[in-house]
Amino acid sequence: MVRHLHHEHHGAALASAARLALEEAGEQWTDMRAAVFTALTAVERPVSAYDVAESVSKAQGRRVAANSVYRILDLFVRTNLARRIESANAYIANPHPGCQHDCIFLICDCCGKAVHIDDDALTGALVGAARAAGFADVRPVVELRGNCSDCS
Repeated sequence: MVRHLHHEHHGAALASAARLALEEAGEQWTDMRAAVFTALTAVERPVSAYDVAESVSKAQGRRVAANSVYRILDLFVRTNLARRIESANAYIANPHPGCQHDCIFLICDCCGKAVHIDDDALTGALVGAARAAGFADVRPVVELRGNCSDCS
């Protein structure tokens, strides 16, 4: 397996790295975007936009629309601050927001935990096959489901 090396951030360092990456992408780090990112990083499993909206609503003492949260999460995915777990329609914070690569997700069917691994050889082969078939701007989405070691 070809490992992709990167520095993973946690806590305040993750929020700082996310803000920097978003600003380098030409976007603003607003209070609402910060609140959504905080809610996203408060849990270690993938969460839905509705879960994030509920968390932000509670924290702010006012209702926050899920549509607004979806737009922010889509921005976070486009700017590499978060990853979307396609099969669960859920999101997880990217612990290395300044680093561009394709992730392979391992998702536990029992507890919902999601772990990402990097295998540039595998995702590169998928991109190469797609390009050979005439596709451009390919974004591999690789998700494997099973039971994590805690649930096995």
